[in-house]
Amino acid sequence: MKKFRISARLAPIALLALAVGLGLGGPSHGPDFHTRVLSVLSAPGRVVELRRRGFDLLAEWEGKIYLLASDAETSALQAAGIAWAPEDGRLPAARFRPEGMQTGLNGAYHSYKELEKDIFGLQKQYPELARVFDMGLSLEKRHIYALEISAQSAGGQAKPEVLFLGCHHAREWISVEVPFQLGKYLLENYALDPDVRRLVDGAAIWIIPLVNPDGLEYSIQSYRYWRKNRRDNGDGSFGIDINRNYGYQWGVDNTGSSPDPNSEVYRGPAAFSEPETRLVRDFFLSRSIRALISYHSFAQSILFPWGYTTQPAEKDGEMAVIAARMAALIQAVNGRTYIHGESSRDIYVTNGDLADWAYGNTGIPAYTIELPPLDEIHGGFFNAEADIASIFGENLPAMLYLIDWSIQNTQPEAAAGKDRSGREKSGRPGRLPGGVRWTIPGEGIQ
Repeated sequence: MKKFRISARLAPIALLALAVGLGLGGPSHGPDFHTRVLSVLSAPGRVVELRRRGFDLLAEWEGKIYLLASDAETSALQAAGIAWAPEDGRLPAARFRPEGMQTGLNGAYHSYKELEKDIFGLQKQYPELARVFDMGLSLEKRHIYALEISAQSAGGQAKPEVLFLGCHHAREWISVEVPFQLGKYLLENYALDPDVRRLVDGAAIWIIPLVNPDGLEYSIQSYRYWRKNRRDNGDGSFGIDINRNYGYQWGVDNTGSSPDPNSEVYRGPAAFSEPETRLVRDFFLSRSIRALISYHSFAQSILFPWGYTTQPAEKDGEMAVIAARMAALIQAVNGRTYIHGESSRDIYVTNGDLADWAYGNTGIPAYTIELPPLDEIHGGFFNAEADIASIFGENLPAMLYLIDWSIQNTQPEAAAGKDRSGREKSGRPGRLPGGVRWTIPGEGIQ
């Protein structure tokens, strides 16, 4: 998250949503006794400093920055001379009634069981195009599923494969919906739209909408702001940030991830210590993935490696071209601007994340897309149900573009796993489903 400031006019409603979701002012459903909501006074450079120290920032309002902090992080604030105040149960403006709050526990958003039912429902409804692959079990023995969407190719010819993932972080409910809705859209429009048919015929499209099912269920049932998985760390704290648990440059420093089990970015005791990351790793290595997007929220950003260092990646320029095109396609839908650039320079330094690992191991274009708040009133992780469709709709052209890019830049031998270099062909005009025009750049991933 980079942009978390909420306007003063709208912040009271947003902070009430925050209070409700955290269980503040009512029955306590906090993650454990170590974590609390604090505020510190706003000051020039304060946000950057707190981010550098790894704090989980929630909002900034009327001269205060609200954040989640463990006992150790609270002590670190004191040691740094940064005054703080407890805010549990005392977030402002509790008299306001927010509009568009969730109906029921998770409303239109998927729970684990709802997603499981809907994924298998797509396979049943479209048996010639949709196949569900059970990747294995999470820490708490929930299945992690990959949905493949592809038409059978003549003679069993291998196709380029593209991967879309969601919900590494439990509280980012919208990140489940965007990749799932892509699968639904492709299947529903295959027989209706020749451009969709061309993409589904030409590629194997893989969707893993829920990487962290245990965390999602805890976020729905107990603590809306839960981020990590549900690992018992043995010291009274729970959870490992599974997007800091991948093996490439894992734990290279304590800025991009934390060795503290109470931290929201705790990387775990070792790379791939968690079943969730091992399942994604093993699935990825068993396929010939040509490009991927991992969805998160929130910041309205399209990010690419490196996350662990501010030094540019070897293919930085080529990945930037694709990111810029995806940002332009997104903006053309609803007018919403997504910044794009190298993760470490445009957001903050991370290590052990999926995009760095995928790019570092294979050289493919690997992106983290931070989705927007659905509206400024609710901001952050509290997304109105009614806006699921608009966020998916603005991201759809970028998803289709990346699928098409993978088709255009994969020779038959590369699709069969013999060549992962993927030099892009010379530019040619194309058309996305729905009539959106684009041009594939002449320079591509080298």
